[in-house]
Amino acid sequence: MKALVFEAPRRAVVTEVEQPRIGPDEVLVRSHAVGICHSDFELLAGQYIIPVSYPIIPGHEWAGEVVDVGSAVAGLSAGDRVVGECVVGPGGRDHFGFSISGADAEYFRARAEWLHVLPEELSYTAGALVEPFSVAYNATHTAGGLDPSDHVAVIGGGPIGLLCVAAAAAHNATVTLIEPQQSRRAKALDLGARHAIDPSANDFADAVGEITGGRGFDVVLEAAGAPPAMASALEVAAHSARIVFIGIDIGSSASAKLGLVQSKALRIQGIIGSAGLWPRTIRFLASGVVDPSLIVTAQFPLAAALEALDAAQDTARNVKVHIQTA
Repeated sequence: MKALVFEAPRRAVVTEVEQPRIGPDEVLVRSHAVGICHSDFELLAGQYIIPVSYPIIPGHEWAGEVVDVGSAVAGLSAGDRVVGECVVGPGGRDHFGFSISGADAEYFRARAEWLHVLPEELSYTAGALVEPFSVAYNATHTAGGLDPSDHVAVIGGGPIGLLCVAAAAAHNATVTLIEPQQSRRAKALDLGARHAIDPSANDFADAVGEITGGRGFDVVLEAAGAPPAMASALEVAAHSARIVFIGIDIGSSASAKLGLVQSKALRIQGIIGSAGLWPRTIRFLASGVVDPSLIVTAQFPLAAALEALDAAQDTARNVKVHIQTA
């Protein structure tokens, strides 16, 4: 079968590999749609957050169809449409698509307990966005829930940030994206943001005051992961605001007005992943209140997976790139 393989750090190829054989507790899945994530490039660079070995097949944002099930598998059968979690194994020790070969292949194997049935209301494209959307949904959940009384700022217009915009807007909150790139600000308005503002603009502070009636934002979802943006969350927050840090940074730093944590009585929490929230996330998406597929800006066949990787790195043109494998 054909697969995208990271043979070694900084070496990716599309090549023929042997189709996997499943064990009693495993499921064989035909891949249909796979998203490319920033963490895939960390894997390709040899800089992923847990130990991995090469060669490895990437692909952790996916949707596919069950082809065969092992003798000990219950509750799944051939023809079922499924999506799967990526932090797996005892204590989340393994990451599907990183330490375990993933979905960027015509077929792949997974354990049944990682999988969730994809409702008919959701396309394969939407299904391949369940993983990143679950992080955005987790952010709204961690903030204590949102409602129309909340002014929400999302800092950072990457895929997770834009999905945070969609999730918050689906809760009927008034959402503002804070993002320097104009194309990302325009996309946020398509996803339900009421406002989209440039943090580098001279009138940025005035814009925040005008949007929030001088109060600041009731909820701040920080999805940029850049230390200066993370520090700015404290400044745009209202008194008693809830701040959720989603964006990932390891080892960098920036000056921050830490006294604002106390003087504004801020409630701050970081999140990683979305363990335990996948069933709720899928039900939320199946309700039709949001269409996450709006962030998909390019799709490539598996044979052109290297071109898909290049497109995903062109952030001025693309938000989310998918590899269509079937």
